[in-house]
Amino acid sequence: MQWWEGVVLAMAQIRSQKLKSFFSVLGVILGVMFLIVVVTVVKGMDSYVREDFTSKVFGVNTITVRRWPSVNINTNEEEWRARLRRPQIRYEDADAIRRRLDVPARVAVESTTSSSGEGDNGRSVTGIVVEGASPEIFRIRDLEIDRGRIFTPQEAEAGTPVVVIGSETAEKVFEGLDPLGHTLRIRGFPYRVIGVLKSRGSLFGQSLDNWAVAPARSPVQAITNPHGVVDQIIVQPLSPDRLLEAESDVEGIMRARHRLRPTQAEDFSVETAEEAISFWNKISRILFTALPALVAISLVVGGIVIMNIMLVSVMERTREIGVRKAIGARRRDILTQVLIESATLSTVGAALGVLAGIAVAWLIAAVSPMPAQVSVLGSSIGVGLGLGVGVLAGVYPAARASKLDPVDALRYE
Repeated sequence: MQWWEGVVLAMAQIRSQKLKSFFSVLGVILGVMFLIVVVTVVKGMDSYVREDFTSKVFGVNTITVRRWPSVNINTNEEEWRARLRRPQIRYEDADAIRRRLDVPARVAVESTTSSSGEGDNGRSVTGIVVEGASPEIFRIRDLEIDRGRIFTPQEAEAGTPVVVIGSETAEKVFEGLDPLGHTLRIRGFPYRVIGVLKSRGSLFGQSLDNWAVAPARSPVQAITNPHGVVDQIIVQPLSPDRLLEAESDVEGIMRARHRLRPTQAEDFSVETAEEAISFWNKISRILFTALPALVAISLVVGGIVIMNIMLVSVMERTREIGVRKAIGARRRDILTQVLIESATLSTVGAALGVLAGIAVAWLIAAVSPMPAQVSVLGSSIGVGLGLGVGVLAGVYPAARASKLDPVDALRYE
């Protein structure tokens, strides 16, 4: 028997017994669907964290100096108390890095808080992310200006009360007006709007356009940190190849400023964007490790169901098998036919599982901030698993069918 003849017969069998065939492959459908959903969502999350999240939160090719790490996992009480005793990060630290860093780089300070804002037209908006920063932050974060300009180094040094706002802030506060030249009050302090950022979308459902960036030394420092203190210093080497060299230099400069001996642990945190998202690497590794075991359970159950269905099918078609053998069908032909039917049944279930998994993944992406990215490899693996389960599940029923005696099979009622 040619294999495509077996596939045609198997498809005819599926069409004639739709409900029975559906329930036969339900386990395979659910197993493959779960595989596709997890792979699609995790792959989308991985791409999102490594590209969008990293560039928007940390910046590309950056080193961040903080009082403590940006992500604190499994920190006991003693370690937490020790971190609270660490000295604050200050403007002077950023100035020292600018002067002493051997690697050409952009250096910026950054402090962030949340506040409401009110325009000179009486309209207001809540939940603005207010940032006090150096002008270099626009290059480091790749913040593009839609209208107006960014503040100059002279304005930043003098602490001039000017502000660059996000597109959502501009729309809500200055609806129908050109915001340039207008005043935005943030916690009572008036700032002159000099620029509007291009829309950046959202990050895990949080808008990145309800934003306001003012010079770090402007009145915004009164609502972000104590005088002279910043949340973090960001260093971006002009050459990506010198990132590790710059990181080592920054550590040395900070240790010298804090007068740490070689044997003393660092009382500050220096991390690259890749190091900052190391927690995600652990999570994604756990997910991809646990995934095969979880999927295997469902596929094993689905394989057992298919094997039982094929055994029943062989029993129902005993006389048919006897007739085939009586007119010359070889044992190999019967074996191949049953195996192809089992594999086709399971593969169809796997294909349905792939389609259902993609649909569920896109639905999750549509109604939640979790991104999804369809993986051709994951879909291929899903169909391949379905085929493999079908072959394995059909081995025993196929062997039984091929061993039937023609005379006994013809007399079977």
